[in-house]
Amino acid sequence: MRRRKAASPSCPLREKARRYGGFLLAALGLLLMGFGIDRGEPGIVLEKAIHICMECIGIG
Repeated sequence: MRRRKAASPSCPLREKARRYGGFLLAALGLLLMGFGIDRGEPGIVLEKAIHICMECIGIG
């Protein structure tokens, strides 16, 4: 029969990191998206997508 490992004492820092880690990553993602939009990146991405589509179809 297998023995279960003893539960390690919980670390308050790990609990906070788990609780707020997702929120911090989401906030960082939104901040970086806003920075990209401010720099005009959506237009550049759209332009590149159009060029790729034209090459695939064979028009460009």
